[in-house]
Amino acid sequence: MRPHLLDESVVDSGSQTARREGLPPSTVNEQLRLTLLEPASIRAILAGKQPRCMSLLGSQGNPLPIGWGAQRDVLARFGA
Repeated sequence: MRPHLLDESVVDSGSQTARREGLPPSTVNEQLRLTLLEPASIRAILAGKQPRCMSLLGSQGNPLPIGWGAQRDVLARFGA
C-alpha cells in the first residue's frame, strides 16, 4: 500500500486506495487505523517492545480505541 496516495490527495479514502492498489478495502482501512496509535505505542512497537501476544492479525476485527488513554489500557491488557 502506498500511503502517499492519501497524503498527496491522489485518493480521498481508504476504499479508493484499496481499489487503486487492488486490495480488499477492509485491509487498507485496518492498516490506516494504525496511524491513530499513540506515539509512545508506536515507538514501543518499532523497538520490538510491544506485548508478545500483540499482532496485526490480532488487532483485525478488534480495533483499538481512538483515545490514547484507552489505547494504553487495551495494550496493557495484551501484556497481562
